Amino acid sequence: MARGLDHIVHAVRDLDAGADLYRRLGFTVGARNRHPWGTHNHIVQLPGFFIEVLTMAEPAKLGDDGISVLFGDFNRRFLERGEGFSLLILESADAAADARSFAAAKIAASEALRFEREGKKPDGSPVKVAFSLAFARDGLAPAHHFAVCQQHYPESFWNADHQQHANGVTGVAGAVMVADNPSDHHIFMSAFAGERELLSSSAGVTVTTPRGEIQVVTPAAFSDLFGIAAPDVTHSARLAALRLTAPDLRTVERSLSSGGVSPDLHMDRLIVPPEQALGAALIFETAPRN
Repeated sequence: MARGLDHIVHAVRDLDAGADLYRRLGFTVGARNRHPWGTHNHIVQLPGFFIEVLTMAEPAKLGDDGISVLFGDFNRRFLERGEGFSLLILESADAAADARSFAAAKIAASEALRFEREGKKPDGSPVKVAFSLAFARDGLAPAHHFAVCQQHYPESFWNADHQQHANGVTGVAGAVMVADNPSDHHIFMSAFAGERELLSSSAGVTVTTPRGEIQVVTPAAFSDLFGIAAPDVTHSARLAALRLTAPDLRTVERSLSSGGVSPDLHMDRLIVPPEQALGAALIFETAPRN
């Protein structure tokens, strides 16, 4: 079964600075949430997709269970090396079935792992949210983790008001990974996304999912596409950029400017480079017309 983009984790060392960055970018940022294994986050929602701005706030709470290790401790170790996008997570209708699919494809890193936390409604009243995650492993991208996420109470999580942003962003176009040899990731990405057909070109490979693309491109192609330097991929492929869409880039540009952010304009895209965005590249482009 094909799996669309569900969310991406932006790991930051200072969560207040991370939330402030996204507010200055013109996004509506949710309240601080706390996980039982010590990570804290803020959520930036779009329809069907969200950015999880996350830090390791309470490492003493880390345990030896699967999510503590694969999510909590992984992000702790990621932040020792730097900031940026740490995990790419796709949607799941059945995390247990996806875990079995990953095992059959020899990319599994866990069985389905469930956790719950308390969220808050806009009026401040508590509400339960619960998720099941199944992790996958790309041996050529050890700097990152990959997973699918099944939401058990989606009505408690998604909030239409939180999906309205001053910058006008309305959706996700895709995530971009950089690798010396993108074709080496073809088998993993096909099994991870549940898509047999991938588009291959001299720039790399692209998976078209039900919600957004996953591109794996060469360093040279990344620089050509976005006008910024590619990350160092000497030791691992790197999850480098997130592409976001808006009906009018002029609205995006005004919003960024009012927040003190100076994007580059490249090939009709607004580019916020990692130097301005806590280790992550954020790409704003015009939403396709239906």
